[in-house]
Amino acid sequence: MDLSNLKPAAGSVKNNSKRVGRGQGSGKGGTATRGHKGAKSRSGYSRKIGFEGGQMPLQRRVPKFGFKNINRKEYQGINLDTLQKLVDEGKIKDTVDLDVILATRLARKNDLVKILGRGELKAKLKVSAHKFTATAKAAIEAAGGEAVTL
Repeated sequence: MDLSNLKPAAGSVKNNSKRVGRGQGSGKGGTATRGHKGAKSRSGYSRKIGFEGGQMPLQRRVPKFGFKNINRKEYQGINLDTLQKLVDEGKIKDTVDLDVILATRLARKNDLVKILGRGELKAKLKVSAHKFTATAKAAIEAAGGEAVTL
C-alpha cells in the first residue's frame, strides 16, 4: 500500500448528488421534493414523539391514576434462607456486611439492603444491613448472631 492507492473504507463515504432547492433548471427546484404545503414541507419541522397525525395520542387517551412518591426508598431484599444457603456452601463465614453482599452478588453497589425473615437461619452471623424486618432480626439473634443497622 502506498499513497497512490489509498481510499476510504467501504461505506464510509456517501456521494449524495441530489442538490435540492436550487432552481427549476435542476429538476429539484420549487418544492425541493417535499411535496406541497403541510408541516412536513416547512423548514424546522420535527414531529413530536407520539404524534398520531392529529388523532388523540395514546399517552393522552389512556387514563392516569395514582402517583409516584419521589421520596420512596427502594430496598434490595435478602432472605434468611439465602444467607443460610451461602453459609452451607461455604461462601459466608461469620460476618455478612456490604462487601460480602456485593461479592456474592446479592445486591449492587448503590443498593440499600433489607434483610427479610423468610426461611430459617441456623448459623451464628453478624449481619450488617440498612434495614431488618422484625422476624429477621429476631431469627438472627435467636441463632446467637447480631443484627447491625447501618
